[in-house]
Amino acid sequence: MNLPANGLVLLERIDGIAVLRLNRPERHNSLVPGLLEALLSALDTVEADVTIKSVVFTHAGPNFSTGGDVEAFADQGDGIAAYADRLLTLLNRAILRLSALRCPVVAAVEGWLTGGSLGLVLACDMAVVAQGVRIAPYYTVVGFSPDGGWTAMLPDLIGTARARAWQLNNNVVAAEEAVSLGLAAMLSQTGQAEPAAMRLARGLADKVPGSVARTRGLLRWEPEWLAGRLERERIEFVAQVASAETAAGMRRFLEGRTRA
Repeated sequence: MNLPANGLVLLERIDGIAVLRLNRPERHNSLVPGLLEALLSALDTVEADVTIKSVVFTHAGPNFSTGGDVEAFADQGDGIAAYADRLLTLLNRAILRLSALRCPVVAAVEGWLTGGSLGLVLACDMAVVAQGVRIAPYYTVVGFSPDGGWTAMLPDLIGTARARAWQLNNNVVAAEEAVSLGLAAMLSQTGQAEPAAMRLARGLADKVPGSVARTRGLLRWEPEWLAGRLERERIEFVAQVASAETAAGMRRFLEGRTRA
């Protein structure tokens, strides 16, 4: 097993399949710069290793990721805009790298998937969601502007009207609905998302490589277009995050007074 320097993402090779695991379970794998830097480093390793034929992207602990770490944002004080700029730059790079990775990626999702972490899953070729998975934006109740592809990627998948209503109302979408909307390829039993993703990844590894690559390339978001849309999210997020209303929203959230 190879451990990126800070241990926040684990990389394991199993018979030609790379297992990438977010490893910040004590904070619900919430996104901080160090975790995203570790993810980018692990993706560099995967890209360079031609013995890896497919990837399972999963997580330690009960939740895939709860998006940006609100406590970490709140701790930044006057430096919050600079922190947000750094975090979203790294997040956007990770989304683009996952989307363009040399080999196919299958996400395995349990528990909560909220905020910008959704983009990491949308960038994968397929996703398995376990029963009990809940997906929510939380932007309009915390006071953030959408990031992680909620406006750059989601409308293409489910339609602009659905994406708009979901985010403005801060609806919580369950695993079954995520599959019906086309956000995931498969529903698994609770605790079985990773084994199901491994089966899919093995199947992809056994397919004709050139055909897999061309199929993925034809179905992939055009990189320059996606980069531009994600950059717009970054700009708007940074502009919003230093506002007084966002500071108040973060306080409410951290005090447990924010409801989904």
